[in-house]
Amino acid sequence: MTAEAALVSLVYSSSATRPFDDAELAQLLTVSRARNSARGITGMLLYRGGEFVQILEGPRSDVEGLMQTIGRDPRHRDVRVLIEEPLHERRFEEWTMGYQSLVATAPDMATGYRDSFDDLRMGDHDMIGRAIMELTLWFRVRESASAD
Repeated sequence: MTAEAALVSLVYSSSATRPFDDAELAQLLTVSRARNSARGITGMLLYRGGEFVQILEGPRSDVEGLMQTIGRDPRHRDVRVLIEEPLHERRFEEWTMGYQSLVATAPDMATGYRDSFDDLRMGDHDMIGRAIMELTLWFRVRESASAD
């Protein structure tokens, strides 16, 4: 496998230049899912309070190309790559873009509720990695529960 075709996992965060409503998020997901499917990119997207966290996985050249596109997208600012690492096996193989809106009726409604992504923007690589793994697990559990 060439270096460009090797699988990678990339996690980034960004701030929306203005809040997205449900219709805009639905449109973003529709377009992203179609484009990601064509590129062989899978992953998950989280959105809360004008902040995005996204995990992208796929061939290195395609993921890096998508990140360049996101970096130029006028809807994003403060785009930060939090983690980029080789991937031996996809974690989101069946999702061209899994999505969860992080909205709660009350901040104390559930164990593990997060009211920001601040812990993903600060701290060392290990702390960010643990936070991403927790988010991934949380997402997969919620997806499984909603499919039942």
